[in-house]
Amino acid sequence: MERPDKSTIWPYDERGEPRRFYYSRTDHPAGAAAEAELGRLEGGDALLYASGMGAVTNVLLAFARPGTTVALAEGCYYGTSKLLALLAGWGISYVEYDQAGAPPEADIVWVEAPANPVLTMPDWQLLRAHPGLVVCDATIATPVYLRALDEGADVVLHSATKFLTGSHDALLGATITNDPAKTARLREFRTTAGIVSAPDAAGALLRGLDTLEARMARHTESATELARRLDEHPAVSNVRYPGFSGVISFDVADARAVETGTRLILNATSLGGVHSTMESRYRWEGDRIPAGLLRLSVGLEDIDELWADLEGALSRSAQGLNL
Repeated sequence: MERPDKSTIWPYDERGEPRRFYYSRTDHPAGAAAEAELGRLEGGDALLYASGMGAVTNVLLAFARPGTTVALAEGCYYGTSKLLALLAGWGISYVEYDQAGAPPEADIVWVEAPANPVLTMPDWQLLRAHPGLVVCDATIATPVYLRALDEGADVVLHSATKFLTGSHDALLGATITNDPAKTARLREFRTTAGIVSAPDAAGALLRGLDTLEARMARHTESATELARRLDEHPAVSNVRYPGFSGVISFDVADARAVETGTRLILNATSLGGVHSTMESRYRWEGDRIPAGLLRLSVGLEDIDELWADLEGALSRSAQGLNL
């Protein structure tokens, strides 16, 4: 793949008029190419941002206003609820609800499929009946397992930093819609607010999309087996796994001992990479989740090597607690 064009400006045409690309805050070739491919996979028009939270911010800038109420899925990514809490001063409020049931009355319904890190799934039939704008964060599912626009979402959102790029080497967000008016509004706010992606990150997304389907199949195969083994381990009290993709969360008595007890599995934040990562989410999220919850993002390593690493950490933790 060619190196992305990192220019910030391009010359006007012979009449002195801007061409498609003239200033990179508006658009750039690498971003346009990656947006076209992601849009093809999702069945809509994609826009890229400087991060997943940049995409979240742009959706709220474009579609919320003073007096807007957001119904937010319980247990979803904590950064979204944190941002909404900060926006209370702008007259935007939110309520959390169990996304497996009916959403309450709200202007915007914000779901995750599945929620990060509790891994619940929304009820699409109930969402389709709701009159509000439906936003779906499909970061964990990816378009391999879910095309949320086809299920009734108005806006699909990704932290493309995760599975879509797949290598922990690019910070990137995305939105996808199939309504030209919504896309135009998102683009206008993105350009004016300056939340556009960098060319290198867009190039990383293009590389990642080339292998997405194969990687997701391997993530799912390994995660399915690890979830089964975790469910049988005496040191694990609860396992959550939606049946697809590479993220598992599970509860233990001493999360810190387990997360620091692995060697192959990296004790680090984020998810969706070819290398496995695991962390206690309580350190970031507090009492909104169980204190012993660990989020494991299963990479592409050998399944038996992953289990040996994980089982060793679990067993040592249990011995330390005399379980």
